[in-house]
Amino acid sequence: MNSEKYGLIGHPIHDSKSPEVFSAAYGGELPYDLIEGDNFEESFARFLEGYRAINVTAPFKELAFAKAVSYAKEGKGSVSGPCFKIRATNLLVKTAEGIEAHNSDFTGIILAVAEAYFPGVVKQCYALYGEDAYKRVHQFMKVSLPDIFKEKPQALIVGAGGAGKAAAVAAAEMGFDVAIMNRTPDKAQKIADDLPEYSFIVTPVSDFKGAVKECDLIIYTLPVKIDAVDSLTEEDFAGEDRYSSGNPAKVVLEANYKTPAFSGRVLEEMNLGGCQYVSGDRWHMYQAITGYSIMTGKTPDMDAIMATYRV
Repeated sequence: MNSEKYGLIGHPIHDSKSPEVFSAAYGGELPYDLIEGDNFEESFARFLEGYRAINVTAPFKELAFAKAVSYAKEGKGSVSGPCFKIRATNLLVKTAEGIEAHNSDFTGIILAVAEAYFPGVVKQCYALYGEDAYKRVHQFMKVSLPDIFKEKPQALIVGAGGAGKAAAVAAAEMGFDVAIMNRTPDKAQKIADDLPEYSFIVTPVSDFKGAVKECDLIIYTLPVKIDAVDSLTEEDFAGEDRYSSGNPAKVVLEANYKTPAFSGRVLEEMNLGGCQYVSGDRWHMYQAITGYSIMTGKTPDMDAIMATYRV
């Protein structure tokens, strides 16, 4: 490791919030740069020359994954299990063994869902286990989820892009039966075919309203709102009789933090139905918490990160 510098590669990223969040996470003591450019190889070379770890955003996540796999095949690094299943990385870290690839979309989802069902668990785990806390939260969810539901819970993933695939793997790893829905069904089917170990079900967008009513966790990753969102009512958000705890049985997690699909009247109906909404800001916040701890090996200031997201 030849530097304690950190950064983000991708294009365009000039308006990224990452430098502000990273600075807050470590009290401004660690540098974080925007390494902007539309040429992946040039951006990757800059990482190799002067940075300890980098975040990776569009359109480079798949390219970065392929690069990390090539290094791992040469014995110069490793790829985390979830990252390999998703086949995309948004985090590269230099270690004594080489370059490690991780996916904090995956870990961010697990933390966000865990906190929705078990408020306070994230801070508690980070206080006890430091930068490895995200692993403990994952283990906790796998063990504790059955305590909430009488029957195996069901998750609906809306969208089959990179975030959708990460969401599907994360939900399955936590113990949900998972259905994937996408405007282009073939993309959803490819995820199911590529990961047969999870027995993903592909369901059409035309079934959106019914699927929302039936499922216990909805992770919405599309960048736009489908028309059926506006048709949702209190009854759709109330959940089915599968839960045994006092926690909200149904949780809606949305990736889009700039123009959310769930807003206005729909959020009012959600509240009436006793459903918990987890905003895109919260998902991104938990991505930062897990990602930054992996990048630096140091536990970030969670209260400072939360303040930057105003959550």
